Amino acid sequence: MSEPATASQGAPGAASEGVAIEVHDVTVAYGRRPVLWDVDVEIPAGRLVAIVGPNGAGKSTLLKAILGLVPIASGEVSVLGRALTEVRQRVAYVPQRESVDWDFPIDALGVVLMGRYGRLGWFRRPRRAEREAAMAALDAVEMGAYARRQISQLSGGQQQRVFLARALVQDADVCLMDEPFAGVDAATERTIIDVLRGLRARGRTVVAVHHDLQTVPAYFDHVVMLNMRLVAAGPTTEVFTSANLHATYGGRLAILDAAAESVRLGRAPGGGGAGTDGASRLGRGDGANDSGGPRG
Repeated sequence: MSEPATASQGAPGAASEGVAIEVHDVTVAYGRRPVLWDVDVEIPAGRLVAIVGPNGAGKSTLLKAILGLVPIASGEVSVLGRALTEVRQRVAYVPQRESVDWDFPIDALGVVLMGRYGRLGWFRRPRRAEREAAMAALDAVEMGAYARRQISQLSGGQQQRVFLARALVQDADVCLMDEPFAGVDAATERTIIDVLRGLRARGRTVVAVHHDLQTVPAYFDHVVMLNMRLVAAGPTTEVFTSANLHATYGGRLAILDAAAESVRLGRAPGGGGAGTDGASRLGRGDGANDSGGPRG
């Protein structure tokens, strides 16, 4: 394993040019409760990007809005310069471990092979090439010896490695990860960050919801600081400051009250024009963690 280094070390030059994800004036609400409010941010290509903020700040919801997993009241998202539907196979997603049914009867190799179905198609059996790719991905996260182990028999850190291997085997240009380091041991954390640095070296973009503020400068090139609204975004060395941390983790009640009042009155925050219809058509969605649950 390589020793921990600052995120700026080894960051590619040409690979970082361009924008991987554009989020323009996006507002998301569950029922009439706002979770994201008028978020406007660009995520650069070829970087390791952290999304940080307090519990309930909308971090997981931002990932889901980018992926089209929750409806948005206003605004738009583009990935690699196009609509997500046009580039879905180029995007990988690692969800929160708590959101996965680990009792599903499948082994680690089977989970990783699911990452190839976008290219293979759901009705074609995996061939030797797919199995070899899946095993290579498991080896990359030091889980090759557990390929035939049922996922319910794996530890939390091992389960997280398997899901990282599933993302690896997709060979995606953009990888979105929801708390990849949550609940893992130190060895697994080192494995994950080494893999993510390898992806960056190949010009891939990794966006991760992250809670450990102490490791942000060491792990990530770029940071998005979120508290329902965008507080700051940019290179970690420039925006991960005491002032921005205070703005991100303080004053949440005032922001929530203002956003809730805007949605109640049936207008999109920031003049986005969602209107009453835009707010009322939103379902509860899959984002309880961002609307008062233990994580955001």
